[in-house]
Amino acid sequence: MSHHRFPVLATAVLAAAVTACATQPVPALATVSAAPTSTPAARAAVEIPDTPAGRQLTWLLDAVNRLPISDAELAGHFAPTFLQHIPPAQLNQALAGFGGMRLDRLDQAQERSLSATVAAGGKAFTLALGVDGTGKVDYIQFTATAPASWSELDRRLRQAAPRAGFLAAEVTGDGRCRPVHAVAGEKSFPLGSMFKLYVLGAVAERIRSGAFGWDTKLTIRPELKSLPSGELQDRPDNSEVTVLEAARLMISISDNTATDLLIDKAGRRTVERVMRSWGGDRRNVPFLTTRELFVLKGADYPRHAERYLSLGTSARRAYLDKVVGKVPLSKVRPWSEPRDLDRLEWFATPVQVCRAYSGLAGLKDARVGEILSIADAGLRLDKAQWPRVWHKGGSEPGLLAMSFLARTAGGRTYVMSTSAVNPAAPFDQGPVAQELLALTRGAFALVKNS
Repeated sequence: MSHHRFPVLATAVLAAAVTACATQPVPALATVSAAPTSTPAARAAVEIPDTPAGRQLTWLLDAVNRLPISDAELAGHFAPTFLQHIPPAQLNQALAGFGGMRLDRLDQAQERSLSATVAAGGKAFTLALGVDGTGKVDYIQFTATAPASWSELDRRLRQAAPRAGFLAAEVTGDGRCRPVHAVAGEKSFPLGSMFKLYVLGAVAERIRSGAFGWDTKLTIRPELKSLPSGELQDRPDNSEVTVLEAARLMISISDNTATDLLIDKAGRRTVERVMRSWGGDRRNVPFLTTRELFVLKGADYPRHAERYLSLGTSARRAYLDKVVGKVPLSKVRPWSEPRDLDRLEWFATPVQVCRAYSGLAGLKDARVGEILSIADAGLRLDKAQWPRVWHKGGSEPGLLAMSFLARTAGGRTYVMSTSAVNPAAPFDQGPVAQELLALTRGAFALVKNS
């Protein structure tokens, strides 16, 4: 999840993975001191070795129970390069989901690295930790353990969210989605930024028709600027960006302004047509831009939202054009609690998400594959077994969604779509995202071995 104050529409970034690697040797600025051995964590039944990595594990087990950790203390335990990647505020936020962490066993231990199984919040995680030459942490990653069976996946999915959906499906040679395993696979869920799959499809369709090209330039007009996540909103008014760069930013960092530029270029009705041709949800008509959703949920809420929802399709189009489009972004106020997740969002069933991926694959556009392959959200499938991995996720307060397409070395293609919804309260995004990733990783192993 992005660090800006507007959490809506952001890609599900896995802050709880807390992964940062030094790309160059870090100079010896300070020697880390061991945590006091009188802490409860140090008296745990599992013996922690008195090594640079072991001392940092001892400190971490204590520190997660007294957050927030001061900047000075973090600087004494984490390498400068790590803190450049993940600043103290973001690191504290990510660690917040691991309060009460217990060390269950030490799986591997060397002087400067270790791997351990820990428990937090009733879930098991593999903790990998490494230190640099000064003894400071330069690598740390929490990975939820993958389920070993579909029944375990179902149980853990139900525990992850009050409402959840899941689909593991094989995309057949003729483009159909053949379910392998599903939980509420035909039930509609809000998508968050996963709706951008439809926008990418519409753009690629228009390019295939010759309407414009990947190198066509788009003008970042003020009225098309949206709010973060992203970076294009910070570029000068009337500057330019190519369709390809905008598409890359839309998928890789869920850039909302890039998305709205592409909807404007492809045309709202084109996006709707592509969405319908892939079996999309009729509630996505009119197909909202990110700016419009920000206004409906954040400007004078709930007045605009209620008025919009009371109208029919044609009247909604007019309201977006004549009213919502005239509201300046300065009127939008951030929100942290779930708002109208079942009425005002973009929607699809897990099966429909699979059809969207199948539709994108069917376009046979190398640029589409390149764009969707930029990031994998930390899934990290074995590249020898899964040489192609596509990803798009989405989040909003009370919503976390992620989806993947992966192709085996033997040419079989699978799609995994997972949705977690809590209309009453926001998620602790880090641990929940890690759990959904672990379920997805396990699902890929299960279909591969079946």
